Amino acid sequence: MAESGKARKESADAASEASALQLGELSELVGYLLKRAQLRIFEDFLRCVAPLQLTPAQFSVLLLLDRNPGRNQTEIANTLGILRPNFVAMLDGLESRDLCARVRSANDRRSHILELTDKGRAVLARAKKLVASKHEARLNELIGPANRAALLAMLTKIAQDF
Repeated sequence: MAESGKARKESADAASEASALQLGELSELVGYLLKRAQLRIFEDFLRCVAPLQLTPAQFSVLLLLDRNPGRNQTEIANTLGILRPNFVAMLDGLESRDLCARVRSANDRRSHILELTDKGRAVLARAKKLVASKHEARLNELIGPANRAALLAMLTKIAQDF
C-alpha cells in the first residue's frame, strides 16, 4: 500500500512538472532571477523575525541607526533608497512601537535626528541573533561560503556600478 501511495505521488509530481509554465528567456534574465530570489529571501527573513514583527526595510533602518547615531531622516532614507513619504510612514510605525525617536536637530530646525531607543536596541539585538542563526545560516548552507563571498561581491558591484 505504501508503494502505491509513493507511485501516485511520483505520478502527480511528474504531471505537475509537465503542466508547469515554461519560462523561456525569463530563466536567463538576471533581473528576473534576482527578483525571484529576493522574494524568497524576504519570505524567509519574515518567517525568521516573525516574533519581532520587523520587515527587511525596518531591520535595515534599525541597523543604520545603531551604526550611525546622530544622522537625519533624509540621510537614512537616501542610503536605503526609500522614498520620503514611505520612509515617514515607516518611521511613524517604528516610533509608535517605541523603537526609535525623532529629535529636532539643533543645527537645522527643519531636520530631525533619528535615535534608537533602549527598546529599539533590544529588538535589534534579538533580530540580529535570529537573522544570523536562522536566515543567514540557511542561505550559507544553500550556497556555501565561497559562493556567498562571490555573490556579495557581484551584488555590490551591480548596486554601485550599474
